[in-house]
Amino acid sequence: MAEYDYDVLVIGAGPGGYVAAIRAAQLGLKTACAEGRETLGGTCLNVGCIPSKAMLHASEFFDAAANGAMAKMGIKVTPELDLEIMHAQRRDAVKGLTGGIEFLFKKNKVDWLKGYAAFEDAHTVKVGDKAVSAKNIVIATGSTVTPLPGVEIDNGKGIVVDSTGALELPAVPGKMVVIGGGVIGLELGSVWRRLGADVTVVEFLDQLLPGMDGDVRKEAAKIFKKQGMTLKLGTKVTGVSVKGKKATITVEPAAGGDAEKLEADVVLVSIGRRPNTDGLGLEKIGLATNQRGQIETDHDFATKVDGVWAIGDVIPGPMLAHKAEDEGIAVAENIAGMTGIVNHDVIPGVVYTMPEFAGVGLTEEAAKERGPVKVGKFPMLANSRAKTNHEPDGFVKIIADAETDRVLGVWCIASVAGTMIAQAAQAMEFGATSEDIAYTCHAHPTHSEAIKEAAMAVTGKPIHT
Repeated sequence: MAEYDYDVLVIGAGPGGYVAAIRAAQLGLKTACAEGRETLGGTCLNVGCIPSKAMLHASEFFDAAANGAMAKMGIKVTPELDLEIMHAQRRDAVKGLTGGIEFLFKKNKVDWLKGYAAFEDAHTVKVGDKAVSAKNIVIATGSTVTPLPGVEIDNGKGIVVDSTGALELPAVPGKMVVIGGGVIGLELGSVWRRLGADVTVVEFLDQLLPGMDGDVRKEAAKIFKKQGMTLKLGTKVTGVSVKGKKATITVEPAAGGDAEKLEADVVLVSIGRRPNTDGLGLEKIGLATNQRGQIETDHDFATKVDGVWAIGDVIPGPMLAHKAEDEGIAVAENIAGMTGIVNHDVIPGVVYTMPEFAGVGLTEEAAKERGPVKVGKFPMLANSRAKTNHEPDGFVKIIADAETDRVLGVWCIASVAGTMIAQAAQAMEFGATSEDIAYTCHAHPTHSEAIKEAAMAVTGKPIHT
């Protein structure tokens, strides 16, 4: 009789958890995955990355038809919004993808333990009323919305909502206030702005998109203002009250000053996410979290408790689905005695607005702290494909070490920046110099030629500016 029920038990079936479970099973390990949600895929597939992209894509079509972009190309239409059908296609996309993971579990013989897991000891968890043991347990419980003190979120009422509630609004709000100028707030705010809402973004810092390159952040403010968003930067929210079907938001300058009141039909609270560790019973195995609520691991994703591992949003690093997926593969390989590695210096990040904002590696500000750099920029306005497609906004920026020419960071604003950044990430993974990129032939006409031109700008001069 086996000492344990499973070789590997993964807690959580989000992008990190389900990938870890599938990879472990592929490597011949008897594997289970505990998930209490009714469908697999975690926040990302159910109420995050995937459904938001479905709404972004659909709203872009509506905006192009409603605001003249299509007319410029000789296509004249008067669109009519059917919000319920737009929601239905979003739900259909989610259903198909979450069902796909369930199929992959069956295909790879991963047991889905339906219920939320909590530790009994380092090798035993309780899922519902059943105790299950495993030689190795991987914590992949993801993250949840960070609450704003004193502000109560009630997605059911649809007035003060988080990102989940913002996806399910039954009607386009007249006025929407987004608290937080980060990725999620700007993406969902832009959906409802395109569908007709008057959107105001309130951000505590003096620029949007914390963590991105300074030039990108400055350009973001210009682009979103041009698109019709009202930006209140350097502003803090001191209170939100609801009366009837309206919300009143009290704000004041972050540096201090007179208070101001904003009225809205919907308030989206989007100030970040925090690790999901409550209810796991970590105290029973002597595993504490750091000041940010994260679980610390070594480079192999092992915690200080033997046989317990952690990946994804519950450990330090960017809270990104693709980071969690790579860590899921790596932790499974490490458990199997292989060498699983994730290069955390090359993790791309994307904001899926229109245009998209993407970056990988160091910002210019961070790179300069390490030593002298060379920078090359190329505007999308001078890119033939972007110009032909009436997509003039944005640029590509490449930051390279002044001595070695090795690429340290790439930042991009373009309609397809999220796709373009993969080239930059792969180049950096192989230790490319800006010269390597500049002398790589790029197909014409493509948006990616802007990467080549930006690389040429690092050491010489681009051709088309």
